[in-house]
Amino acid sequence: MEREKITSQFSFCEVQIEETKIKSFNKDSRANHSYRVYDGEYAGIEYVQGIASDEESYKKAEQNLSLKRPYKFSLETGVRHRDKTEQEYSDKELMDIAREAVEHLKTHYPDFTFSGQISTDKRTMSMTNTLGLDYSNTDCQLNIQISYKHKDSKDLDDGWFSLGQRTFDFKKFTDMAENYLSNFTNIVELPEELIIQDQYYGYMSKFYECLEAENITLGTSLFSGKIGEKVFSDGFTLLHDVTDEETWFTPFFDGEGAVLPNDKYIYIENGVILSGFADKFTADKYNVPHTGSANFNMLDVPNNGNVRLCIARSDKTAKELLDGRLSVVPIRAAGGGFNDKGEFVTPVQNAMLCDGERFIGRLPEFTLRGTIYDMYGKSFIGVSSDKPIFNDKTILMKMDYSK
Repeated sequence: MEREKITSQFSFCEVQIEETKIKSFNKDSRANHSYRVYDGEYAGIEYVQGIASDEESYKKAEQNLSLKRPYKFSLETGVRHRDKTEQEYSDKELMDIAREAVEHLKTHYPDFTFSGQISTDKRTMSMTNTLGLDYSNTDCQLNIQISYKHKDSKDLDDGWFSLGQRTFDFKKFTDMAENYLSNFTNIVELPEELIIQDQYYGYMSKFYECLEAENITLGTSLFSGKIGEKVFSDGFTLLHDVTDEETWFTPFFDGEGAVLPNDKYIYIENGVILSGFADKFTADKYNVPHTGSANFNMLDVPNNGNVRLCIARSDKTAKELLDGRLSVVPIRAAGGGFNDKGEFVTPVQNAMLCDGERFIGRLPEFTLRGTIYDMYGKSFIGVSSDKPIFNDKTILMKMDYSK
């Protein structure tokens, strides 16, 4: 009978800001453990929060074999430890950064009020088993999230910006604040050709549904019957990527201990759909490729869905991709999204006109429209090689709009 243990640990410190004043300081730290035993046919699982006795917890997990959770797959092996921590901050250092940030905003932008939080977050995910597997993944960041409201605005807030860094650079924070706030009152018109420049996370939700291997096999996905077909742009490659360069917090292993070659798996390459994502259960049930996508289900056997989708970057900066054109950066967009047909609609309450790096002025409200096939097909421009505006990956694509 084999044993396995998964542990999730995190520590969190946060300074809350309200009305451009420091309101509170909060701390939290937790450890969660999932003890698992396997008899070749079933898994017994015991979930424990906080301090736990390994032997007692494994005994309870063995007793829970009677619940007959099916798990017939071999456990993984391997040894690897990845710690991406660059710097940790004491409570005093975090509070000092918060005071300096608030003072900077108050001094340089007196026409705005600010709220939000400045926090540090450290997380470790580890997995061991009796076959010799020993994995751990640790990451740590300092994150500033600021919402802002102009004195003449009737809204609750006018937008927000966020900066996460492993090693905090105060100048990057002040540069970001200057970009977002200095031209806020400069009202400009929407360009005839609307090119969205944004972080791509909010435009990718449909892929998590459409690329689920069970959905594809059962015919309930937009991509059913399209494996091997070219349906997107030549420049569009979508992959699961947990490499050192691209990942924040996501472990290099999945909930079954599977590790992908080079920490990547390509689902769509140069516009061609190659496969959906599948954990061991899904791959075995539907005879599809196993893609190492098991979630860390601490209470039960793994389930499918541990995927960190990334769009492969181009070799051009955002300015080079724009080639002299201007872009539109949504700042506050509430409501909307994809429907079952892959059509995308969302109202944008606040957006800025941009040259690819710097904001030029604020735009009137409008509604974005597109389809998943157009957005990543004929309308797709690319993901920049640099990280302007957000200190994060930036997608550029043409979209329709209505005022």
